[in-house]
Amino acid sequence: MSPPKLLEQYRERLRVKHYSLRTEDAYLHWVRRFIYFHGKRHPREMGGPEVEAFLSHLATEGRVAPSTQNQALAALLFLYREVLQKQLPWMDGMVRAKRLARVPVVLTEGEVRALLGQLDGTRWLATSLLYATGMRLPEGLRLRVKDVDFERREITVRDGKGGRDRRTMLPERLLEPLRTHLERVKVLHERDLSEGFGDVYLPFALARKYPHAGRSWPWQYVFPSGSRSTDPLDGVIRRHHLDEKVIQRAVSEAARKAGIAKTGLPARAEAFVRNPCSRGRLRHPYGAGAAWPQGRLDHDDLRPCPEQGRAGREKPARFRQHRTAAGGAGCHGGVRRSDQPPVLRAGYRVMNGAARVRSITRFKPARSVRI
Repeated sequence: MSPPKLLEQYRERLRVKHYSLRTEDAYLHWVRRFIYFHGKRHPREMGGPEVEAFLSHLATEGRVAPSTQNQALAALLFLYREVLQKQLPWMDGMVRAKRLARVPVVLTEGEVRALLGQLDGTRWLATSLLYATGMRLPEGLRLRVKDVDFERREITVRDGKGGRDRRTMLPERLLEPLRTHLERVKVLHERDLSEGFGDVYLPFALARKYPHAGRSWPWQYVFPSGSRSTDPLDGVIRRHHLDEKVIQRAVSEAARKAGIAKTGLPARAEAFVRNPCSRGRLRHPYGAGAAWPQGRLDHDDLRPCPEQGRAGREKPARFRQHRTAAGGAGCHGGVRRSDQPPVLRAGYRVMNGAARVRSITRFKPARSVRI
């Protein structure tokens, strides 16, 4: 039996390392371009000079963005390190292109209302849910029925960016529209079951561990596709979730009808609501690199705080405790100091919550208290 071809080995190694399918497609694309650029020579016969020549070609003649150039470099480094098992000195000396700081596309509140007013049906509900909850576009479309909690008014996002799970709020205004939508989806699922289908994709090996879970209602997509299709991974006919292009095209058309003269909304899928009180903006959920207020919004009052900033750059606990003790305008997870419960003003901060304060922890000594 002949050994697998290079690209097949590359694909297998990516799946062993649990890379996403999008990353798999992108990396394979760059490896093919690299091989064709050097006249179909085998990568084992090439090295650092050939990689540098390819990247220079992308930058000078292809005029690609720095992020695209870095993606191509990452794909080639994965090829040599993980597939060809070659740890060469030139790998550590490769210089990555400097990413440029770009100003995001921002929508005002009036523009958001005008845009949503041009949508209806499932497209309106999906776009409104994404905007209100802060989910990214793929996260919202991959949402399962079991991850929507109407009683607690929260949504659990599974396998988000970086493979992390998190919880976010479910707006009260969307409760009834979402319930009505799920009733229609359940009728569609029951019809699929009666026709011998009704199975959905399950991550990892859950389909083998729970053979009937894929046909159960909790695992169904909140936004299923209008037609069934064949899964390219195993050849099973399933009803996938709604395609991302459906929402992107709907947003683009709605922006055109609303007279919003701002480009890049469907392509970059980023839009924000300006807020003069915040240092940045409240994130529109389409943006994958959008900025959140400092900490989490663990309450029903979404008024911003003057000290909101970029996610992941929270001030040290001692600084925030000192500001609060000194009578400053301390900011705990986006809650105004005057609106905080007494226990928060006494030196506590919000840790993990969705639409309400659920868990707090004291700075010193470290201990958790449930309220």
